[in-house]
Amino acid sequence: MRGDVLRTVSTILAAGLLVLTWAATFVAAPLSVSPAFAQSGPSTGSQGGPVIERILVEGAQRIEPDTIRTYLRVTEGDPFDRGRIDDSLKALFLTGLFADVSLRREGNDLVVVVVENPIINRVAFEGNKRIQNDALAPEVQMRPRTVYTRAKVQEDVKRILDVYRRSGRYAVSVDPKIIELPQNRVDLVFEIDEGPATYVRRVTFVGNSAFSDSSLRDVIATKEERWYRLLSSSDTFDPDRLTFDRELLRRFYLANGYADFEVRSAVAELTPDRESFFITVTVDEGDRYRIGSVGIETTLEDLTPEMLTPTLEMEEGDWYDADRVEETVQNITDMVGSLGYAFVDVRPRVERDREANTISLTFDVREGPRVFVDRIEIEGNVRTLDEVIRREFQLVEGDAFNSAKLRRSRQRVRDLGFFQSVEVNNEPVVDKPDRTVIRVEVEEQSTGELSFGVGWSSSVGAMVEVGVRERNLLGRGQDLSARVSWAQRRSQVELSFTEPYFMDRPVSAGFDLFATEEDLEDQSSHQVRQQGGALRFGYKYSNRWRHDYKYTLQRQDIFDVEDDASLFIKEQEGVEVLSMIGHSLTYDDRDSRIVPTEGFRFEIGNDVAGLGGDARFLRTDVDGSYHYPLGDELNWDPTWVLGVRGHAGYIVGLSKDVSIRHRYFLGGSNLRGFEQSGASARDRATGDALGGDWMVDGGLELRVPLGLPDELGLGAKIFTDWGLSGEPDGVPDEDLNQDTALRGSVGMGFLWTSPVGPVNVDLAVPVVKQPYDKEEFFRLSFGSRF
Repeated sequence: MRGDVLRTVSTILAAGLLVLTWAATFVAAPLSVSPAFAQSGPSTGSQGGPVIERILVEGAQRIEPDTIRTYLRVTEGDPFDRGRIDDSLKALFLTGLFADVSLRREGNDLVVVVVENPIINRVAFEGNKRIQNDALAPEVQMRPRTVYTRAKVQEDVKRILDVYRRSGRYAVSVDPKIIELPQNRVDLVFEIDEGPATYVRRVTFVGNSAFSDSSLRDVIATKEERWYRLLSSSDTFDPDRLTFDRELLRRFYLANGYADFEVRSAVAELTPDRESFFITVTVDEGDRYRIGSVGIETTLEDLTPEMLTPTLEMEEGDWYDADRVEETVQNITDMVGSLGYAFVDVRPRVERDREANTISLTFDVREGPRVFVDRIEIEGNVRTLDEVIRREFQLVEGDAFNSAKLRRSRQRVRDLGFFQSVEVNNEPVVDKPDRTVIRVEVEEQSTGELSFGVGWSSSVGAMVEVGVRERNLLGRGQDLSARVSWAQRRSQVELSFTEPYFMDRPVSAGFDLFATEEDLEDQSSHQVRQQGGALRFGYKYSNRWRHDYKYTLQRQDIFDVEDDASLFIKEQEGVEVLSMIGHSLTYDDRDSRIVPTEGFRFEIGNDVAGLGGDARFLRTDVDGSYHYPLGDELNWDPTWVLGVRGHAGYIVGLSKDVSIRHRYFLGGSNLRGFEQSGASARDRATGDALGGDWMVDGGLELRVPLGLPDELGLGAKIFTDWGLSGEPDGVPDEDLNQDTALRGSVGMGFLWTSPVGPVNVDLAVPVVKQPYDKEEFFRLSFGSRF
């Protein structure tokens, strides 16, 4: 027992001696570094431990040592605290300025050793062909004269990969390389292997019964891979585009009465070879609803529902259409605002009857919150002046805020065509609950156009056309265009300028200069040359009504009249000066001016010649057209569109007969199946077309789908044209082959919506004609007519 105690005591004493020896060694070691410290003894902190005498920095080249010391968590005079020294090490790394950092103790000195990150001299991209440097450079963080860090380079690699994947290239690889230069500088090179494009091989829909897969493929922006999409990227996979497709499908179904529609999933599967995607979209269509009752309720004083009834865009029994509900909300807001109610809130109340498949709508009109526009801030317009955007807004600083006017203002800015994207939002003002700020963010796009065309037309023969246009001249929103065309039977030079806001008013003004020479020998045995100009201005009464005025001064010359031409044409050979003023009133609610599928257009115009010049006449023209989508009513393909058009014109001479230059001619574009002027009054002896002082023509056309993708722009049509024209004043009846009998034709054709405008191919045969009429089976024309 006693021996065990002695052994235990001996062990404790030995351990204590060992600890004392180690402590003496630790304290004595720094004293040997500096003789001065050995004479005076080491500095100690308040608790008797060693303190930092100096902080020494090694390896710094560009960065000042004092700057490096500011990042440390310790200073001279602080104790050697391991935790604070570790924090200092982390703080230096977090600056991103250094590739390596180490801290060590030498005596009472803390030595900081740094290896600075290099400075980037140049950033370059190699191997990129599909996406240019200008598109990649804004995506990377690394810039010349910035500090190189591996973390940021890896982030840039990821961003470049994302850019390529948005353009449909999922096999892309990016390898960053650095080229070392003197003075701790480097060139950063992103070596890119773009790989093949990743196309969408097939888009399949699951759960759809009301609309076929092909119909829904026309709705979405993502397209299947096809050879004719060489100039389009819509058949390459883009996840953002697929997200947008979900919204497009939702809008499409809601506009066709499917109020319960839902996209359950949209899955994209990459093939093992990473070259294409299969997309499967699962939808739940739900039931189709008709409109039940439609009503308006209001709590505003002196405002009755009957006053707002004309604003309704739907009636009981119609298929439910979310777009028309939104239009009705805007119409009510506009009408209530025009009646003097500045603060109004219109909310549609929906009551769904699932058994009867009807939706009843009640538009609740009440006073809205009193909020005013504090200011309008515009960002992103580098070239376009602020005033060009501001003048499209129906709200200005100080106005009562109106959400419907804000939406319409956003659409007006988009309709300018100057911007690739337009975002308009409003935000409350801090500490001012009755104020809001409207923020406008735009992204500009090219507004210049250079066109070159070669073709052939039945009216003028082979043709070549060159045109240049700038729709946003000097960023002021002005439109300047010039066009030169040469054809076998017509040559033309045009210069046009339009100021959309003349004298800062919502009035468009502009001028036209032109020179034309046309060969009419086949129709009327002569040629005509015209030079002149026009001044015009116009304004809108509303979004659909427009009024235009125009003054024309023109020199017209009939020359090269053939020897065997009609006597009544020979009498008019020579020069005539036309001084004419006119106006036109137009109503247009069509969904497209080029290829309309729905809507109505009506125009009436009058021209008076005789304010100087040689010509003296009064002319009136009335035009109208209506387009109706049969597909919506019959549940067919929506591209089945029925169109009806009509025109009537009358001209009367003032103190003199109307010359052949201004008469009406029937045939050609207004009566297919007949040559140009082929159904007009003719000289009995020579067969020359003399025209008439009045004309009525019209037609019926059904556009039918060909089952081809929409982006090809190809469609077919079946049509019938009818018309009749009068006789020219001043020509005896016995010298004419003319009667006012009705002419008519039937035919079919094809329409191509080309990049330069609509191209029509028509095949027609007359069914009602006169023996002296001139027929034409095939006709090719450019531009929209119906």
